[in-house]
Amino acid sequence: MSTLVLLVGLLLVLVGLMLFGGLAYLAHRHPTWAVPIGVGLAGLTLMATAVTVITTR
Repeated sequence: MSTLVLLVGLLLVLVGLMLFGGLAYLAHRHPTWAVPIGVGLAGLTLMATAVTVITTR
């Protein structure tokens, strides 16, 4: 695996963590929208799927 693929994977992991934090914060500020952990984990799952698809190529 090339260094570029590893760096892109790392970047996507960091973006995924920021997405998780942002969604959890948003759901925490508006509790009627969703349970904070559930929304954050859904966003993290989507990002993990994208990272897996990109890094396996």
